[in-house]
This record gives sequence, structure tokens and C-alpha cells, in this order.
Amino acid sequence: MTVIVKKTTQLIAGMVFLYGIYVIIHGHLTPGGGFAGGVVMAGSFILLILAFGSDFMHLTKEESGSTLYENLAILVVVFLSVSGLLYGARIFFLNWLPKGTAGELVSAGMLPLYNIFVGIEVASSILTIFLALVIFKEETLE
Repeated sequence: MTVIVKKTTQLIAGMVFLYGIYVIIHGHLTPGGGFAGGVVMAGSFILLILAFGSDFMHLTKEESGSTLYENLAILVVVFLSVSGLLYGARIFFLNWLPKGTAGELVSAGMLPLYNIFVGIEVASSILTIFLALVIFKEETLE
């Protein structure tokens, strides 16, 4: 890729990543949430890989960095959903945090936490799928 494409991608990828964080954090107030924001965040990494090539992330045939984040995020979501049972209410996915004032950023109890960790899980899953396709493509070309 040319220098123009690389510099433009460097500028745009940061803004795309921040927009993904915005969609995740405001997911309980506006349309969006963990899945949509995770896809946007993964898109920022995919832009960088497309502009700089697969050497940008030092890809190997056994890429495990993104799968680690994926597994940790799933583990946290499961722990948050079971926390209602541990809280003593015997209700799975219990929203036991204070609800706050409607319409404010901290106003949904456990829902923003679910959005954050689902966003991390989705971003790392989509990035893992993309990396697997890139690694597989390079392997078949050799």
C-alpha cells in the first residue's frame, strides 16, 4: 500500500475504534450495544491489517492473542450472569446494581457491564475469524 493509504488508515482507525467504544458505552441509551460496537472496534483493527499487511501484527500460524481476550470476555459475562445467583436472589442475570436516573450514562445497573464485555468478545471473535482467514490465505499461497 502507498504512504497515503497507510497514513489515512492510521488516522481513521483510531476514530473508528473510539466510535466503537462510544456505541458500546451508550448501548443502553441509544441503538447499538455490545455486538454493534464490537463489530466497529474489530473493523478498526481489520483496517490496519489491510493497510499494513499481515506483518503488521506479526501473525503466526497459531495466533492466540485475540482468542485470549475472547475467552476472558466470555468468562466475565458468565460470571456477571451468575452473580445474581451468588448475590442470593436465585435469579440468573439479576440486575442487582443500582439503576440510577433514567437517561443518564450510569442508569442501567448491570447492562453497561454486559455491553462492555460482549463488545470485547465480539471484537476479538471477529478479529480472530479475520486473522484465521488471512493466515489460511497465506498458507495456501505458499
